[in-house]
Amino acid sequence: MQRLTIDEFREAEKLPLVVVLDDVRSMYNIGSVFRTCDAFRVEAVYLCGICQTPPSTEIHKTALGAEDSVSWRYFNSVLEAVDELKKEGYTVLSVEQVEHSTKLQTFVPQRALKYAVVLGNEVKGVRQEVVDASDGCLEIPQLGTKHSMNVSVTAGIIIYKFAESLIL
Repeated sequence: MQRLTIDEFREAEKLPLVVVLDDVRSMYNIGSVFRTCDAFRVEAVYLCGICQTPPSTEIHKTALGAEDSVSWRYFNSVLEAVDELKKEGYTVLSVEQVEHSTKLQTFVPQRALKYAVVLGNEVKGVRQEVVDASDGCLEIPQLGTKHSMNVSVTAGIIIYKFAESLIL
């Protein structure tokens, strides 16, 4: 299948996207996000607040080693991460259902930009102060009775949107 080695992965061109997880409680969700980020060669994962960090048996159970290939950083506060990303020229988008959000199906990532997406806590979502600090919000339209999806599923949908538009 000609998969990259970890060293080759680290040297390979990346999708210009940082996935920011804020206060994600489940280490299985964190591991799943790492695995999806590996699949699409995402630039990095930023873990913030109560997020656990590798090495972790629980993260590894779903990441299956992607926590070793994908670059990651830890921040005590998601606002610190957002501030740093903005200083580095990233467009920061929170994934949340808010007034004036951009529906995912109408969003077209621009090739000249670097992006970061913020995904929030499994129960509380992205906090208002983070939404306010972001450059905008993306929303995945939902047609059922629930108003949210699992954070790792949401990450997969969002990451695929960027990969489809920028590299696939």
